[in-house]
Amino acid sequence: MTTPEKIGILGGTFDPPHWAHLRVAAHFARLFQLDRLLLIPSGNPWQKSAFITPPETRYQLTQAAAIALNRLLGDEGIQIPIEVDRIELDRQGPSYTIDTAIALRQRYGSTTHLIWLMGADSLMQIDTWQDWQHLLKEVHLAVARRPEFALTIDPQSELGRFIQVHQTNDPHVLELAPCGSIYLDQMLDMYLSSIAIRKQLATGGINPNTPLAEQIPSEVLDLVEKLGLYSQSR
Repeated sequence: MTTPEKIGILGGTFDPPHWAHLRVAAHFARLFQLDRLLLIPSGNPWQKSAFITPPETRYQLTQAAAIALNRLLGDEGIQIPIEVDRIELDRQGPSYTIDTAIALRQRYGSTTHLIWLMGADSLMQIDTWQDWQHLLKEVHLAVARRPEFALTIDPQSELGRFIQVHQTNDPHVLELAPCGSIYLDQMLDMYLSSIAIRKQLATGGINPNTPLAEQIPSEVLDLVEKLGLYSQSR
């Protein structure tokens, strides 16, 4: 019997993509022994500021980040396809995660294990997303801790009950079905802010004496410099 494919999905504005994004993806690639990783830059992120970098530029930045992620995993002997997917860039209207999840389920079939990767802050705001209650009908959620953000579950709230019903601390549970579980990771502890990085770039530019090189992959930083991005704070 053929083992179902396991695909990790990391969506985001990626304005710009940074090491925290990539280390989350790498961590879950190891943990779940993923067969494939999708990086999905949002096309029209309806909950974000209007002053974001144009979609095609963020697509280029995400492509550069994929090269860095491939290098990071390759250094550990992990060789899996990493794809930058245009699914949200090419779709008209607001970028709703539920629409993307449904489209990916249709693309990859009912038996493929789809694992949507996110931070704890996104999980605690998921009840503001379009049709969020239906998301687990299409994907699993794998949630990374953020050290500055307390994951508090209120059992009296709709979101709290949703998390309690579906949560697990055992990553192997996500191997039992193609979708339907929320894995709360306790191992990874990463924090970086795209907003803070943009402010650093706006105020100090690209300077080897700043910690930007530790925050942004060199492939992304080189493209930021080449395109002259983030010269003004937003």
